[in-house]
Amino acid sequence: MAITQAIANAFKKQLLEGDQNFSSSSGDKFKLALYTSSATLNSATTSFTTTNEVANTGTYASGGDPLAGQNTSIASGVAIVDFADLSFTGVTLTARGAMIYNTSSAVTNAAVAVLDFGADKTATSGTFTIQFPAPTSTAAILRISG
Repeated sequence: MAITQAIANAFKKQLLEGDQNFSSSSGDKFKLALYTSSATLNSATTSFTTTNEVANTGTYASGGDPLAGQNTSIASGVAIVDFADLSFTGVTLTARGAMIYNTSSAVTNAAVAVLDFGADKTATSGTFTIQFPAPTSTAAILRISG
């Protein structure tokens, strides 16, 4: 089993069909869920699953938390999406990766992206923070270039 960082293939199709909206004012709602190293997540992942999701602890509950501060922009000809960092407090957990997924009705629980942390990351009676990269043309968490 493995987590492989990727943009979900189904998301790419949904994006072209107009089923994903990242507008900060009227866009879809997105969440981030955490997964253990036993999870199998990759570009073929189509939707949120509880299989091998991190167990409830502290402020982390099944399904993860909503992502806030979504913002789209263009940087050096690349369309980018950014989210505010996300923290889970009072947690004792080990996570190997995460999934960003869309909770809107048009594509309920559709996978957007799989994040591989590169190794297990642990918090013990503390805070587990997902820090998104800078919203630049080379680092933003979601980028579209031509």
